[in-house]
Amino acid sequence: MFTGLIQQVGKLAAKKEADGSLRLIIRTQGWNPPLSKGESIAVNGVCLTVAQVTNQGFDCDVLEETVRCSNLNAKQTGAPLNLERAVRLGEPLGGHLITGHVEGLGTLIRKMNAGRDWRLDFSCDISLLRLIVPKGSVACDGISLTVASLTDFSFSVNIIPFTWANTNLHLLPEGETVNLETDLIGKYVFRRLEQNQRSEVRDQKSEENPARPITEDILRQAGFME
Repeated sequence: MFTGLIQQVGKLAAKKEADGSLRLIIRTQGWNPPLSKGESIAVNGVCLTVAQVTNQGFDCDVLEETVRCSNLNAKQTGAPLNLERAVRLGEPLGGHLITGHVEGLGTLIRKMNAGRDWRLDFSCDISLLRLIVPKGSVACDGISLTVASLTDFSFSVNIIPFTWANTNLHLLPEGETVNLETDLIGKYVFRRLEQNQRSEVRDQKSEENPARPITEDILRQAGFME
């Protein structure tokens, strides 16, 4: 699990592709305590496993499914990447609970100054917008953000100066994509309500078309009686 509080911004040094798999070579500053092989780390909001620790950073492998639904494969050498190590029991949860399982992509359609802050507008698929609520939480490239407003086609977030300066958002051009993960609790609530609605529909259909009682005539027509 992660909290969406970015700990440092690394740099994509290289990408290696072989047999349909993707390996990222990422350069970072030092970590305290040092990274360990096999630990989980969020890269632009994607939960990955440290496959190799080097003097300059770490390497990690990306599943084909992750390549398909995230923006990692689209990143070019030198691209800045938001990094966060997995939270440990007893550590403070300063953002919100994030699994690192990206659900899809959002596209930056507009960024504007809002005093000392910045306002960013993102569009995304309707399936994700249905899970986003005003004042709720959303992770954009692994950053824990609060939804400022919501329309039928987009959502907006406000960025404070610290987050703007200490993540890759200030380098994000309009038209670029970000990895999105909607609020963990909200997803389960939505899923439960959706299941309840389906059950109600099934119950209504059953009431409208009640089951016919089994009679001798029905059995005879089905060939069970001579």
